[in-house]
Amino acid sequence: MLFRTMAEGDLGRVLKCLDDPSRFERLFEATSYRPDWTWVAADGDEIKGVAVWWGFPTSERPLALDTLWAAPDVDDPVGLWAALIRRMPPPFEYHLFTSPGREKAPEVTLRLAAAELAGLGDVNERLRYQWTDDDPLPRRSTRLTFEPEPDDEEFAALFAAIAEDSLDVATREGVARLGALEHSREDIALYKQMRGPRDQWRVAFDQDGQVVGAALPSANDGGPVVGFVGVVPGQRGHGYADDLLAEITHVLAEDGATCIRADTDKVNKPMAASFERCGYQVFAIRIVASFPPGEVAGS
Repeated sequence: MLFRTMAEGDLGRVLKCLDDPSRFERLFEATSYRPDWTWVAADGDEIKGVAVWWGFPTSERPLALDTLWAAPDVDDPVGLWAALIRRMPPPFEYHLFTSPGREKAPEVTLRLAAAELAGLGDVNERLRYQWTDDDPLPRRSTRLTFEPEPDDEEFAALFAAIAEDSLDVATREGVARLGALEHSREDIALYKQMRGPRDQWRVAFDQDGQVVGAALPSANDGGPVVGFVGVVPGQRGHGYADDLLAEITHVLAEDGATCIRADTDKVNKPMAASFERCGYQVFAIRIVASFPPGEVAGS
């Protein structure tokens, strides 16, 4: 078995291996998928396995493993996938999407077993929510005002304050790895690479002029998304997350969004409850496998 990156003549054969070839073609054209981010396991002229990584068009390296495929006649798909995963230097995550109730289905558990074998042993489940224009808009806040903040460092400082005692798994890991402010700067850089306009980001203030939190409408390759919702520690417990989420929903809907999507960790029950109060419904599960802090694949 030969493991190599996708060659120029492989595109047609790779497309035949994928459940959604049109998506691959679209993201390949946008350079979110790339030949050197697509690994194949080849037996002669026959492709036996495929691993596809995703990144922003401006990224120098991929951010996440997006797809694993093996031919039906492969005896050990777990071992094959693990070997493919090891070809890409870390860090990256593996994002695996499934339907609610199918988290233990074989197509999920086998891929997670391969990810763990390759070193991605930390697993987090995220609820995927969506609002559509068939649903009523949530009530827009009358107790908060929303103002733009053009300075990235001011936003980073606000993000760092919001990170205190956060229930978000990635935030806690990022703070532990880099410290609150540097992690927040890293997040700002990632949000700026998303398709949503930077000038729609907002800081929320209460009626006394005190900062409440941040609300970031945004968009990714799939369309409009809730980029970020966060309340500073001193303002928690007043239901302000609903106000921030409602503002994001209105901003995106006014721009023509007919479907808005968002993720939150299954363990972040307050944020999940906020989505549900604002009319968002769970439509999928995102399972995120990552390398434990300080470890690399195969270590």
